[in-house]
Amino acid sequence: MQDRYTGDIGDFGKLGLLRQLQRNGLTIGINWYRVPNEGHNCDGRFTDYVHNPEYARCDPELWHCLGEIIDNNQREIAALETGAILPAKWYSRPLDFSDSNKADRKNIREKWHSDAVKKLEGSKLIFLDPDNGLICESARDTKKSNKYILVEELADYYNTGASVVYYQHQARREDGFYRDQHERLLSGGRFPEATAIGLKFTKTSLRYYFFIVQPQHKDLIYQSLESMLETDWEKYFQRL
Repeated sequence: MQDRYTGDIGDFGKLGLLRQLQRNGLTIGINWYRVPNEGHNCDGRFTDYVHNPEYARCDPELWHCLGEIIDNNQREIAALETGAILPAKWYSRPLDFSDSNKADRKNIREKWHSDAVKKLEGSKLIFLDPDNGLICESARDTKKSNKYILVEELADYYNTGASVVYYQHQARREDGFYRDQHERLLSGGRFPEATAIGLKFTKTSLRYYFFIVQPQHKDLIYQSLESMLETDWEKYFQRL
């Protein structure tokens, strides 16, 4: 997540999803996987939805709050960290690999991750929001690896007793590739008794939200998602 993305349509979808889960009894923790702003593309420009009342039918309060952020040009992550948008625990310290070598990056990341796990401890559901999603081999140990989640980080959050949701960007692959990747992740032994759930947010660039569900949360999460998909959100989310 970068500050320049704040309030775009991706935030509307992810925060709408988390608000539904929070209303149904899950305490929420968020690690934004915040990284420094980049300027090489126009990502984050999809904000016209805040002036389209069709979206308000999904969640009027959220639509209004994000509209104020866009209209007042408050495009920084801190603007989202308010109880009016979502009662939650937040971790927004940047994971910054600027001017770092491979050894530095390892140490920086380990300390950053340890602090995040401590900050979000006690949450029943933890949401992780990297720019790109699950680590791929070509990015491992590079300066761009801060834009990905490591498998061991997911496992550390799961081992606190939380269910985990992570963002996955679609990059020139079909749905089945990401669904299979997630199922292989859960079959690797790091997530005992976990259930896999996947959702796709279908507006603009495609975004996935993959769940690693603790047994004690399974029924509640399934019921929450079923209820959400019986509302106007059904136009924008689909099951994988």
